[in-house]
Amino acid sequence: MALAGPGLVSSKLRIFSKSYLNRIFSSSKFQNWASDFPIIRVFARKEGEAIFDLVMGFVNSQVLWALIDLNVLERFIDGPLTPFEIGAQVGLSSERSEILLQSGVALGLLRRKSQNRFCLSRKGASLLGVPGLTEMIKHHSHFYRDMIDPVSLLRDEVDTELSRFWPYVFGASNDVTKDVTESYSDLMAASQQLVARDTLKIIPLSKSKKLLDIGGGSGGFAIEVAQKYPGLSLSVFDLPQVEQSASLRFKSEALGDRIRFIPGSFRDDSLPQGYDSISLIRVLYDHSDDTVTKLLKKVYDALPIGGQLMISEPMSGGDHPNRSGDVYFAFYTMAMRTGKARSANQISQMCLSAGFSNIKIPRAPRPFITSSVLCVK
Repeated sequence: MALAGPGLVSSKLRIFSKSYLNRIFSSSKFQNWASDFPIIRVFARKEGEAIFDLVMGFVNSQVLWALIDLNVLERFIDGPLTPFEIGAQVGLSSERSEILLQSGVALGLLRRKSQNRFCLSRKGASLLGVPGLTEMIKHHSHFYRDMIDPVSLLRDEVDTELSRFWPYVFGASNDVTKDVTESYSDLMAASQQLVARDTLKIIPLSKSKKLLDIGGGSGGFAIEVAQKYPGLSLSVFDLPQVEQSASLRFKSEALGDRIRFIPGSFRDDSLPQGYDSISLIRVLYDHSDDTVTKLLKKVYDALPIGGQLMISEPMSGGDHPNRSGDVYFAFYTMAMRTGKARSANQISQMCLSAGFSNIKIPRAPRPFITSSVLCVK
């Protein structure tokens, strides 16, 4: 009979020790002892607070939604107010208004001053200054309802609201009305500024002459590129229903002669030719593997030798899961009923399969906003 090698024995011992520790930590008797033991008490308290924060997280998000929906934070920009003054403005009793404001203090968005007056904190002011963030928080009303029964969502038993909000991801571009496309394009454009700026910090376009932004909506990314690279020629390729709102944005930014809108569907139509750079900004994670595979092959075929593809979107942490990609966007795309939050390595493998061989994963300055993959043909 063969004896187990040292590597196998070591592996089994690690599994046994982890299992043994898990049983200890999950024991109520151990937790009671840890909370009283002087040296361990500090760590037990921090861990307990972190666990409770997970338990009550849905309440935090709903209180945040109330603060934003009632425009409470904006009302403090000019100075401190009392619960009575806020209540009168938003239609709440002084008592309920104070509860909401106290919650805002606990979340770090407000500060309490003397004489029962409240004011905006630096964190609260910063929240208001993030482009598109308040719009996204309000948009969460759809997501909240889809997450009421997460088990049913996981089992794909829910007719989700987000799938109706983003119908274009199913490919029915002819059935998507102008109002619907403008709604999601405006929402995406509102937060596109941060994504664009983080992307352009790590992927330079100084050597590019012509950029095609596929799925660029009303042009949020293209506008940022045009402002940073005055000599670059740009085109946005997206559904015909978005063209009017995109053209109006280009004109309002005095970029009507710099950015061209090309109507079309990357599912059904050929991609425009003659561009040495192509961008896919928050596009892939909206779509299934099959759609992404076909799109990447189209992009590869459309680029000249030496042309580059830049991909930027929220990504999974892969072997090192993160909250933005592996919690928020993983379930958000699940509620959309198509697409997924992929890791940079997964996207790179799909690009390899499409034909790209020179692939880089730049270090993202703020992965919770966006991560990127750069491919050169």
